[in-house]
Amino acid sequence: MPLSRRCFLAAAAAAPLAAAPPHRLSLFSKHLQFLGWPEMAAAAKEIGFDGVDLTVRKGGHVAPERAAEDLPKAKEIIEKAGLALTMITSDVVHVGSPHAETVLRTASKLGIRHYRWGGFRYRDPGPPPEVQLRELQPKVKELAAMNRELGLTAMYHTHSGLNQVGASMWDLWLLLKDEKPAEVSFNYDIAHATIEGGLGGWVHSARLALPLSRGLALKDFRWESGPQGWRVVWCPIGEGMVRFDQFVPMMKAAAFDGPLQVHYEYDLGGADKGLTRITMDPKLVFAAMRKDLLLLRSLLV
Repeated sequence: MPLSRRCFLAAAAAAPLAAAPPHRLSLFSKHLQFLGWPEMAAAAKEIGFDGVDLTVRKGGHVAPERAAEDLPKAKEIIEKAGLALTMITSDVVHVGSPHAETVLRTASKLGIRHYRWGGFRYRDPGPPPEVQLRELQPKVKELAAMNRELGLTAMYHTHSGLNQVGASMWDLWLLLKDEKPAEVSFNYDIAHATIEGGLGGWVHSARLALPLSRGLALKDFRWESGPQGWRVVWCPIGEGMVRFDQFVPMMKAAAFDGPLQVHYEYDLGGADKGLTRITMDPKLVFAAMRKDLLLLRSLLV
């Protein structure tokens, strides 16, 4: 059975945030989009995070068209707050994506080595999946070449859902298996993997993906039945179906040491959706974030 929240809390009591963590945990800045850079950085530090995964995309903390001007400023503020800018989340899907070159060259100059990419989708109706994957291969190789030049690592975020390339993991593995993970890799999302393969599929996908993963996204969910049928309901860490007790040892066995990003998709008054105006007291948002962070710290010891 998945670990209960009570078990997490008991373990957390023995693992205070003041202790040096074995892995740096970064806050996905989407969830503090209601704050400007200084306030966002201060809040992330106060909550207890080690770093920030900064949104450099449309509607994000840094607009991609202003990356050259604003990313250096945001990085300086984050670092002055005592945090690392461990990675950025971008709109880059391929080298021809709008502002891709500006964002990536700026990141490279600033020493930001990891960025989240992705967004390939199957055309439906369209050719068979294997044909469409062959069509995508040149785009992967072009991006790998740019990353090689700039010293960057792209991490493809794995979502769940219909027509998402990477939802099944095998398709993304086929695209990446002959490339260097230092250039193009997985950003493996354990919750989305569990949605797609809750019984044993996520175990196989983790075994497949972890050697090629340079980033991991952490969150939790459960299935619920309602008038419209079964649906995914996001929830705090430890209250859902993600087997962190089984996944973390796999992560450690794979010697994973890339950016660990914490996501908050459950209801936080709009902070969960990345809104710039929220309906919940920010103190309650921060308290919920800290609670999940404590639980994750207890697992990673």
